[in-house]
Amino acid sequence: MLRPVIALLALSAALAGCGSREATHPTMHEDGHEHGHEQEHEQEQEQEQEQEHEHDHHAGAMPHRFENADEWSKVFDEPSRDAWQKPDEVVTLVAAAPGMTVADLGAGTGYFLARLSKAVGPTGKVLGLDVEPDMVRFMTERAAKEKLGNVEARTVKVDDPGLAAQSVDRILVVDTWHHVEQRDRYVPWLARALRPGGTVLVVDFTMEAQHGPPVKHRIAPEQVARELEAAGLSPTIVSEALPDQYVVRGEKRGG
Repeated sequence: MLRPVIALLALSAALAGCGSREATHPTMHEDGHEHGHEQEHEQEQEQEQEQEHEHDHHAGAMPHRFENADEWSKVFDEPSRDAWQKPDEVVTLVAAAPGMTVADLGAGTGYFLARLSKAVGPTGKVLGLDVEPDMVRFMTERAAKEKLGNVEARTVKVDDPGLAAQSVDRILVVDTWHHVEQRDRYVPWLARALRPGGTVLVVDFTMEAQHGPPVKHRIAPEQVARELEAAGLSPTIVSEALPDQYVVRGEKRGG
């Protein structure tokens, strides 16, 4: 149905050996790109990809692969990330309650899983979704090691988040939206998966951010709001205190 909907997630530093193939990833990798020579290397990779696939990319989409979870964990789980990602505030904005089912889409190495697990409690469930099998392997091992019994990691298709209709209460998409290709065709799957009153929470980089992808690949919050609205969700640009990011919530109203 859809072509690769996303090349996702990337806390970015272009680590050695990360590869230059397009990510076959619906929304799958947290992205906190570093500056300097690493970003320059990444930009060179992007230019090559754009020349090969220019006519295929959704506006703003940034292809990337994240295959080696152990290496990417050095970036995604770097302790200094907490200072600008503010994970506690993000999880507060998710507004998950005990017993809810929350999907972390583009969960990568599982940076948010423990916090989400605590938020939904033992009667709730957290789904760590990623298109990269090695990320899912890493999350599964992480959940076992950290005794997160309500966490399940799943490999999903590039054109389908693999969520049944009205099966989740919250969907969290962090540092990933700018990797999603054909969002106009992918976002309706997210809306379909939400229960009435459920929400999608998109966290991504501002145009002025010190972290994140090159500016040409960043997406304004107003554009995210339009994309959520086009899928039948009621969007709100949320007030927050994140230094480099914005937050947009899309709510599914009615039955």
